Amino acid sequence: MTETILLGRDKQLVEIPRAIWQKHLDEAPAHMAQRLAFMTAAHHRVRYYVVRELPRTGTVIHPEQIATALQLPLAEVISILDDLEENLTFLYRDEAGSVEWAYPVTVQQTPHTIRFSSGERLYGA
Repeated sequence: MTETILLGRDKQLVEIPRAIWQKHLDEAPAHMAQRLAFMTAAHHRVRYYVVRELPRTGTVIHPEQIATALQLPLAEVISILDDLEENLTFLYRDEAGSVEWAYPVTVQQTPHTIRFSSGERLYGA
C-alpha cells in the first residue's frame, strides 16, 4: 500500500505524497486555532445552540430565540452572528437575519440528507 492520497483537480487525479499531506495535517490544529481566535465563549455558545436547534426545529432560528434561550442581550447575539458570518465561520443568515444554516446542517434543501439517531432529519450544509 502506498502512503499517498489522491486529490481531484479538474478531471485529473493527482497523487499527494505522505510528506506533503502529513505536513498539512500537522499544521491543521495551529491553523484552526488561529482562524477561531476571534471567538469568545459566547460565540461558541451561540454556534452550539444553532447547530443543535436547527435539526430539532427544522426551521430557521431567529436571533430573538437565541437571545432568550441563552439569556444573552439581543444586541450581543446579533453582533455574534455578524462575527460568525463575517468570518465565514459556521453559519449563514437569511435576509431577515435568521440563521438558515450552521455547519454542518441547513434547513435549505440540498442533495445531502442527514438522519440523526434521535430521528431528526435535515440537510447537510
